[in-house]
Amino acid sequence: MRSRYSAFVLGDVPYLLATWHATQRPADLKLEAGGKWLGLEIKQHRITGPDSAEVDFVARFRVAGRAVRQHERSRFVREDGRWLYVDGDAL
Repeated sequence: MRSRYSAFVLGDVPYLLATWHATQRPADLKLEAGGKWLGLEIKQHRITGPDSAEVDFVARFRVAGRAVRQHERSRFVREDGRWLYVDGDAL
């Protein structure tokens, strides 16, 4: 989760796509232009299986002067030793 947040901060679209599970990965990803990321707080994480986990997080950023708070529970799976983002639910 932290590496994906860092990729959002840096605008590293190739990394974001590479860490997205192939079954859910979008064909293209456009990041919000002019966004300023302000912080990430991991609220909770839990192992849901031998190769699956959930992360409850809050990411804060500002777009066009407007503060945004994204609270999500994300699901990840581990394949070939790498954790991949599957999907998430807004909270």
